[in-house]
Amino acid sequence: MGNSTDIVIREIRIGKDGDQIIAILYTDGLVDKNIISDFIMKSMMLDNSLSENVNRRIQISSNVLQILKDYALTIGDIRDMTDFETLYNALLSGDAIILIDGETQGIVASARGWKERGVTEPASENVVRGPREGFSETLGTNTALIRRKIKDPNLWVETKQIGRVTKTDVAVMYVKGIVNNKLVEEVHERLNRIDVDSILETGYIEELIEDETFTPFPTVYNSERPDVIAAELLEGKIAILVDGTPNVLIVPALFVSFLHAAEDYYQRADISSFIRLLRYIGVFISLFSPSLYIAITTFHQEMLPTSLLISLAAQREAVPFPAFVEALMMEVTFEILREAGVRMPKYIGAAVSIVGTLVIGQAAVEAGIISAVMVIVVSITAISSFVLPAYNMSIAFRMLRFPLMGLAASFGLYGIIIGGIALALHLCSLRSFGVPYMSPFAPLIPADTKDTLIRLPHWMMISRPRLLNQKNVNRRNNASPRKSRE
Repeated sequence: MGNSTDIVIREIRIGKDGDQIIAILYTDGLVDKNIISDFIMKSMMLDNSLSENVNRRIQISSNVLQILKDYALTIGDIRDMTDFETLYNALLSGDAIILIDGETQGIVASARGWKERGVTEPASENVVRGPREGFSETLGTNTALIRRKIKDPNLWVETKQIGRVTKTDVAVMYVKGIVNNKLVEEVHERLNRIDVDSILETGYIEELIEDETFTPFPTVYNSERPDVIAAELLEGKIAILVDGTPNVLIVPALFVSFLHAAEDYYQRADISSFIRLLRYIGVFISLFSPSLYIAITTFHQEMLPTSLLISLAAQREAVPFPAFVEALMMEVTFEILREAGVRMPKYIGAAVSIVGTLVIGQAAVEAGIISAVMVIVVSITAISSFVLPAYNMSIAFRMLRFPLMGLAASFGLYGIIIGGIALALHLCSLRSFGVPYMSPFAPLIPADTKDTLIRLPHWMMISRPRLLNQKNVNRRNNASPRKSRE
């Protein structure tokens, strides 16, 4: 390891005459020094009844390693170590290493205690009603947050290291008895196939295990909220957690999952259903509104009322560009402003994006480059794209907006219909870990549509998705609240 200054090697002597040398190794910044001093060094060095007992036993027995584990070390988690690969891995993971002179084995003592961000509300998944806690960058904290939600011994956690250089800890969580065992085997098989130098975020894992690469739609779901992950686990899905990132992956992922928010299950069923319908309407507007404007103003003017058609013609009289070029310029400009607002400093980005949009839009209308109606259409489209709870699905619809605009400019409404059919066929062809992406609509499973376009009351959702569960389908057996009162 060269002359790494963060590697600390502390040698101490034990035994009655101090003839037994012990070395304690740890990485500064990755360990809790209070654990090192209080539970390791103090137990072996202080002249008290414990140390006298240890010294006496060391003189009698030659198995110093076993005596330290049984009588000296007061730390909770210890394990044996016999090779240098395990030593380096544990040392650089934040554990303390105890080596005894003359022994061919060592001891790995859990002493991890680095600085962490703590549990805060995720910025990208805000809710009005619901928990305010989100995942952090520490794997142990994230698994504990899920354990708080699901206090069941059948919640299993299996951890492995991926990455030849980074050796990143990756945990697979699922509820035994609910999850499909074949799905668990498939997840482990895909993770075991990964052979890369580094895993720095869940995005690395997502690209390496997803079913379909060349599609704009995400086939692996991710979230920063423990309640969302717990709910998905209880559906029979599998969570993949990566040390160093607050984003947790969920497989398999369905299309409808990306349009659902955590708050849908904390509000009343009628309110949640109304909000969901608004969300689907917003998705339609964000995907098709610029294309419909281009198609109608270019090919199908007869669809507009006469007064509106005259108003649009008067506005477009001074505009030198066709509707497609006009919409393309505005959409690209808005996407640039949105990306600039994200990348700029927090307090500057919002102001620049808002001022830039207003100033550029107003100036472009006054200069006669674009029409005022186009500004309205692009603004409605942009606002509607923000109703999607999942950011990666929002990006997919933003990307698809441009080819649909091209089809509308070339073939009018026929082009939009062709694009919509192609989009539907592509969605129905996708799979996520063998599960149809558009389930439960394609294939149609009426019993699983209780939580799709609308959400029925909790007491009516008595079964889990059938394509995910074959042996534990029933979620609850309770009747409606009215029947229980009767």
